[in-house]
Amino acid sequence: MTLMSHTKPYIRKKAVLIMYKVFLKYPESLRPAFPRLKEKLEDPDPGVQSAAVNVICELARRNPKNYLSLAPLFFKLMTSSTNNWVLIKIIKLFGALTPLEPRLGKKLIEPLTNLIHSTSAMSLLYECVNTVIAVLISLSSGMPNHSASIQLCVQKLRILIEDSDQNLKYLGLLAMSKILKTHPKSVQSHKDLILQCLDDKDESIRLRALDLLYGMVSKKNLMEIVKKLMTHVDKAEGTTYRDELLTKIIDICSQSNYQYITNFEWYISILVELTRLEGTRHGHLIAAQMLDVAIRVKAIRKFAVSQMSSLLDSAHLLASSTQRNGICEVLYAAAWICGEFSEHLQEPHHTLEAMLRPKVTTLPGHIQAVYVQNVVKLYASILQQKEQAGEAEGAQAVTQLMVDRLPQFVQSADLEVQERASCILQLVKHIQKLQAKDVPVAEEVSALFAGELNPVAPKAQKKVPVPEGLDLDAWINEPLSDSESEDERPRAVFHEEEQRRPKHRPSEADEEELARRREARKQEQANNPFYIKSSPSPQKRYQDTPGVEHIPVVQIDLSVPLKVPGLPMSDQYVKLEEERRHQQKLEKDKRRKKRKEKEKKGKRRHGSLPTESDEDIAPAQQVDIVTEEMPENALPSDEDDKDPNDPYRALDIDLDRPLADSEKLPIQKHRNAETSKSPEKENVPVAEKKSKKPKKKEKKHKEKGRDKEKKKEKEKKAADLDFWLSTTPPPAPAPAPAPVPSTEEVGVNAVTASKDECEDTKTEAQGEEDDAEGQEQDKKSPKPRKKKHKKEKEERTKGKKKSKKQPPGSEEAAGEAAQEPVQNGAPEEEPLPPESSYSLLAENSYIKMTCDVRGSLQEDSQVTVAIVLENRSSSVLKGMELSVLDSLNARMARPQGSSVHDGVPVPFQLPPGVSNEAQFVFTIQSIVMAQKLKGTLSFIAKNDEGATQEKLDFRLHFSCSSYLITTPCYSDAFAKLLESGDLSMSSVKVDGIRMSFQNLLAKICFHHHFSVVERVDSCASMYSRSIQGHHVCLLVKKGENSVSVDGKCSDSTLLSNLLEEMKATLAKC
Repeated sequence: MTLMSHTKPYIRKKAVLIMYKVFLKYPESLRPAFPRLKEKLEDPDPGVQSAAVNVICELARRNPKNYLSLAPLFFKLMTSSTNNWVLIKIIKLFGALTPLEPRLGKKLIEPLTNLIHSTSAMSLLYECVNTVIAVLISLSSGMPNHSASIQLCVQKLRILIEDSDQNLKYLGLLAMSKILKTHPKSVQSHKDLILQCLDDKDESIRLRALDLLYGMVSKKNLMEIVKKLMTHVDKAEGTTYRDELLTKIIDICSQSNYQYITNFEWYISILVELTRLEGTRHGHLIAAQMLDVAIRVKAIRKFAVSQMSSLLDSAHLLASSTQRNGICEVLYAAAWICGEFSEHLQEPHHTLEAMLRPKVTTLPGHIQAVYVQNVVKLYASILQQKEQAGEAEGAQAVTQLMVDRLPQFVQSADLEVQERASCILQLVKHIQKLQAKDVPVAEEVSALFAGELNPVAPKAQKKVPVPEGLDLDAWINEPLSDSESEDERPRAVFHEEEQRRPKHRPSEADEEELARRREARKQEQANNPFYIKSSPSPQKRYQDTPGVEHIPVVQIDLSVPLKVPGLPMSDQYVKLEEERRHQQKLEKDKRRKKRKEKEKKGKRRHGSLPTESDEDIAPAQQVDIVTEEMPENALPSDEDDKDPNDPYRALDIDLDRPLADSEKLPIQKHRNAETSKSPEKENVPVAEKKSKKPKKKEKKHKEKGRDKEKKKEKEKKAADLDFWLSTTPPPAPAPAPAPVPSTEEVGVNAVTASKDECEDTKTEAQGEEDDAEGQEQDKKSPKPRKKKHKKEKEERTKGKKKSKKQPPGSEEAAGEAAQEPVQNGAPEEEPLPPESSYSLLAENSYIKMTCDVRGSLQEDSQVTVAIVLENRSSSVLKGMELSVLDSLNARMARPQGSSVHDGVPVPFQLPPGVSNEAQFVFTIQSIVMAQKLKGTLSFIAKNDEGATQEKLDFRLHFSCSSYLITTPCYSDAFAKLLESGDLSMSSVKVDGIRMSFQNLLAKICFHHHFSVVERVDSCASMYSRSIQGHHVCLLVKKGENSVSVDGKCSDSTLLSNLLEEMKATLAKC
């Protein structure tokens, strides 16, 4: 800290940089050292300034919310600094702060745009563009259009993508994908550049370009983009990138329920062309698309059946049947489509023979099973055609073909294929007998497959209602117990059990025997002509091998076509689609001219020429997409659509609903005794450290003097984030009757977020870090610790400074007793009734007000009043304003420029039956006594009949307990406080107490914000701390029907008032 103020800039810079390592090792040092570090941001030396920016930006990278108040200072640096490295750090920090404070984005747009125009450094340009994108995303809702800024970013990103540097190209594509999510039309005009990136030699750039193409697709350019991707599929090297291309083609075409496909014949031909890929692992994906399109698009079934029959006849798919999930998977879809829609086949007999050829048995079992099932469908269709045509001999010939070919499936190793083939074989043999008697059987066989199979909606089974009387959780057969299953020994069913003979281990051979065996083995290998012997000189092996020119070359007959015959190419559909769209455009132009001629006599309207949009492009054929079926009386189950493994599922919370009592942070409840439940494990003097910190800070402030305090006040005013971000001009300077607290938390409306809760959480975290440090000190000096423990117990049992010997083992007993308040609600104790920290403030027919006063150790002499406003009427309450009459001791924090007579507006409206919470900050001069403030809530009640001005008076009560903060304290620190002699003492006794001691302590902890330090039987020591640093120690002892409370505090008036409040609370027990 001293070196940071050294006269030499080099030493100051090194001291600032080393502070980052200090903060990582000792996080508790960040708060006292941060003001000095913040001063270095305005150091005259640019090196020191850069070092401070580096340290603060690294700290803010993890927790940007904590550094939001530094935004004005960083904004000043960004607009004045010429160091590109410093600018990159600051702009990256602003990119993280913008989502937290959207108002910040308005301030950043102009300077960032100027930097983008002026800079030539690519790294700075990228960070500026990235931050502008983050700003525009945060301003996207309810803000004016920033199309000029978006176009500027896209143009600069194009420069990055066109750069020869691979890293810049990748970053440009990455930033372009962020713009695509919110402004897709701005990126679609650069389609040619993205397609060029597919030719890049770097695979990561190609994959990033593929992701961009997915969002750039429209009805106009779908065929063009897919055609380009198909050429890359043919040229792709390596199966990984080729499989990625295949997946992306299918994803692009099938997105949004085939929204961009205008010609399904073209899509079927694309899928058929993809079947020529060898070595792919996505055969199942292609098959699923073929099935989905053929089932859901009725108009395409005839064309799909003709293509699938050609696939069944092709030999290249059967040859690739050895690979799992290979391209042979498309035969699954081809067989199913040809069987289900066999009425569209041109040559069904030829397709039947292709499905029954012997080579089919080399396919995987699940594909053979589909073949067998759909062979009989195709057979039924052929049989019906033959009988209707009167060809009895032809029908018998088809039946004989089935009888001859089905046995090869009966002999399959797959059980499903066996079962289906054997059933169908017996059915066909029965049909053959009937045909021999000239009995018509076609109608009956066709009736086996009557009806149409429609697609079923996903999760349809879950949505079937459970029948009445059916318990799905009940066991059908009770499971056997573990003991019975272990006792039963499995018996052999198909053979008799053989008696197991014990195996005799051979005796280990000695060295002579092993040597003899080794020599015999070598002799046997030498005499074996089939054994490959090692060569004595491995270099000779490469001398006699023939060269590359001696390798024989086999001539390939290129007259054989490399493409599947009979299958149409997708290119011809692209040409047909272009001609069709051109013809459609001509017809529209003719209709437009006719319309203009009719309107010549009327008024002429000048307007822009209509452009062809995606909606204007009509599909090639009338597409009737079959919707997915749901079961009857299906139950709505929206919860099924949510992934149970979604890590963000727990964040789906209604934030508009007011907090329930069980949802309050446990900082003010008796459960906070949990923080002190492990003194024997950690033995850390947390409260001792916290009590020392204010003294250290007071010494530092005294050394700095009055000039330093004046300088700090100026800095706080300049760094007021809300004032800096506000769009309204600052008011004219006028003498303020009362000083407004210069807190960064007091907003324009003086309604703060629950900062006190966050600060309490930080205090707990800091306490845990202090625990860890204290634990290390404890390990080094265990002997003095025991002495402190004894002194502390003497103070607690006697309440006086007397020495008393403790029995052995009392340290463990005290540790166990300290954990007892944590176990509130145990079965043997009386359960505590539910408590609420909110008390009724005022109410009328329109509105009900409840409030809770909360203090914070982070802000001296300040409390936050949380007021819950509940609309009890049928009117909408708006224009609410809270006015409180200040006293000499308590003042309400108001926006800058407001007088003491002005109210604070409530930043929300209340519809009927809705409640919401607003928070107001008060500055308290003296907390030693309770006080009440008069206030008024004025509002407008608006309904169908009109609007009326209403108001509600109330009295805001600040008790002395509301100034206390629940603070954990451990035994040794508590004993030191009692030994110091600086505390005043007082006591109170309450009779007629029947509540259990456990619940009694819980009430004191909850209502008066104390924490239990240690409990021994019916005696407990408790601790709390005020917002101004007063220490309050209690010793609570319970008799038969009475409770006595002995207290010590650094202020006697505060202690007496606290004990009176505690007496009133205990009298109700």
